Amino acid sequence: MPGASGVNVEGSCEALCRTLVSQNGLQRETADISQSVLYTSLMGLLLVADNEKEPLTLGSGRVGLRNIGNTCFLNAIVQCLSHTRGLRDYCLLKPYRQEKFSKEDAKLMEAFSQVLSGLWDENEGDTVVNPRQFYNLFKEAVPYFSGYSQQDAQEFLRFLLDKLHTEINRRPYLRRTGKEPEQKYARFRLSEEAAAMWKKHLERDDSRIVDLFSGQLRSSLHCSICSHYSNTFDVFCDLSLPIPKRSSGGEVTLRECLDLFSQEEKLDKENSPMCERCNRHTECTKRLSIQRFPQVIVIHLNRFAMSRWSISKSTVYVSFPLTNLDLGPYGPVDCGPVLYDLYAICNHAGTVNMGHYTACCSDENGWCFYNDCSVTPVSENQLQTNQAYVLFYQRSNSTTTSNVRK
Repeated sequence: MPGASGVNVEGSCEALCRTLVSQNGLQRETADISQSVLYTSLMGLLLVADNEKEPLTLGSGRVGLRNIGNTCFLNAIVQCLSHTRGLRDYCLLKPYRQEKFSKEDAKLMEAFSQVLSGLWDENEGDTVVNPRQFYNLFKEAVPYFSGYSQQDAQEFLRFLLDKLHTEINRRPYLRRTGKEPEQKYARFRLSEEAAAMWKKHLERDDSRIVDLFSGQLRSSLHCSICSHYSNTFDVFCDLSLPIPKRSSGGEVTLRECLDLFSQEEKLDKENSPMCERCNRHTECTKRLSIQRFPQVIVIHLNRFAMSRWSISKSTVYVSFPLTNLDLGPYGPVDCGPVLYDLYAICNHAGTVNMGHYTACCSDENGWCFYNDCSVTPVSENQLQTNQAYVLFYQRSNSTTTSNVRK
């Protein structure tokens, strides 16, 4: 029985956790183990192992979504997330009900999981799934998306992942009181400083969304006066890449977009932060790199540019690899190859004021084109167009596997 299984897993987790803690002298055996990071980590692992005893039985996933009033942006992103296997399986198996810290119902997560259940129903009785209940709950959580005007798909993705994370967070909610004091890690190596900042992040934000989508960016500043290097680390859930300008308007590559994103930028005194050593604003250079790579990396091609009076869209053709995208050159020195394979694309056709979103997603039988209710097979040589807007890549050396029957 599901209820009995949950109890057994929780009991096993607490017993194992207390054994490890007492053996290593970390705290008294009578302490509240359920609030520890060790407890939640072991609980997650045991829940995964318990769920894998009963494998999922899935349909083809080739099911459309009804457009309920300018919701093509929602439909395209949901199809891409539906083909993110680590998230799909988590939603269908529902271990978040035991993992999440909050005792309140995860209403948005439940509604999102219900949509995915319809899309992957093994009986495939419905050729189209209606996401209305899910979208209504999302609009309650994010009123900015109320009404029937067209919305930006990347903005929707960011808000959705943030709200899902908040509901299923394994950590208790802690209100941020003003600006937190900066911690100094002068005696640490760069990797130790990054690890300390990541650990601090997980003490507050730890969910399946973080497991899959969160990475860590390093911003490095080099003072032109004293040659001092300083580093800051920030969590990211997607990379928003600039598109290089071409006088001829010709093709650019994803590699060129990544190079432009990570290239050294000169900052004058007015726009530079305070140098830690000089203790004043100085001319400096800034460079971005990836310190920690996520399991799923979402790449946003920044096609929309805002000027003082208007918004324009770039229709430059950006070519991108379907397999073996190597992000190693944009990571720590000597990190070696870090390879990713493409599994989903969110496309935007049309103009700023009149556009339409679609998706292309990969499954075990190839690629399909998702246009609201319509789902049609598509070949790999049809994937690369100047409409590509958000790219979803899965790390190819990931050890995460799914126990799924089809």
